[in-house]
Amino acid sequence: MTNNNLLITVEHLSRHYGPIQAVSHVNFELNRGEVLGFLGPNGAGKSTTMQMITGNLAPSTGKISICGIDLLDEPKMAKAEIGYLPEQPPVYRDFTVDEYLDFCARINRISKDKIARAIDQAKQRCGLTDVSKRLIANLSKGYQQRVGIAQAIIHSPAIVVLDEPTVGLDPIQIREIRGLIRELASEHGVILSTHILPEVQMTCDRVQIINKGKLVYSDDIGNLDQRMRATTLLLELRTPPTETELAKLPGVSQCEALGHNRFRLHHDTEQNPAEQIAEQAVKAGWGLLELHSERKTLEQVFVEITSSEQLSVEEGHAA
Repeated sequence: MTNNNLLITVEHLSRHYGPIQAVSHVNFELNRGEVLGFLGPNGAGKSTTMQMITGNLAPSTGKISICGIDLLDEPKMAKAEIGYLPEQPPVYRDFTVDEYLDFCARINRISKDKIARAIDQAKQRCGLTDVSKRLIANLSKGYQQRVGIAQAIIHSPAIVVLDEPTVGLDPIQIREIRGLIRELASEHGVILSTHILPEVQMTCDRVQIINKGKLVYSDDIGNLDQRMRATTLLLELRTPPTETELAKLPGVSQCEALGHNRFRLHHDTEQNPAEQIAEQAVKAGWGLLELHSERKTLEQVFVEITSSEQLSVEEGHAA
């Protein structure tokens, strides 16, 4: 049975620059109504992958299917289903917003009788109606990003690819662009390429981490949140016992002294002994001042994933 919601299928996608392998055997899918976060450090291969998916760069090997159309065999037909905002928005600063969107509508081959409606819809969705007569050069960076997104969706593509859309924006502008991205997902499939870690948590349904050209992690955001659950407790006591005594508490595997009567207690992932520790602290009169679970940051999880991948590569070379 055909999956009408499947918008992108990428199989064994690779790109070489001479001896340098920028992207290596990447595989993934994108469905309608989904925001897929493509996360990785600068130079990891994100932008190269985005350029291949959008038909702006030929892959060395691999296959890209856009709405069931082979991108390499039928590039014009496939690219008609894609809207793309590169890292540097392709806006003409000496155009007004209306002039620029009219130009974008024409190069996307929207028929003359539908151009005005397409421009109005793009402006409304991107919050540009009030600035339609202004020169793009006189708009804030946040509004210029909105214009860039408007040109990406003006032809109502099935897929919207956004490469680092919030870089350089202030916190209010970032929040506005995030809201716009979530709104776009109601009608499109969205790929969001970023190296900003909180961006993924706030915006995406699924996340993929790319490191040194390889996908090292792929899962939905809920499972990533589970992975961020730490296996440590922070404990502060007025009159604490010795580290050895704390390490022997039920469920505690290790005790780490932090100074000033504070400790980090390591425990098993399946069992959080916080309740038993609180009971013991009260019973023994230790004077419980603080007890809470630590939570890993997305940055810590990212470092763990990429570090373990690098370790496995090094071990493979050593073998």
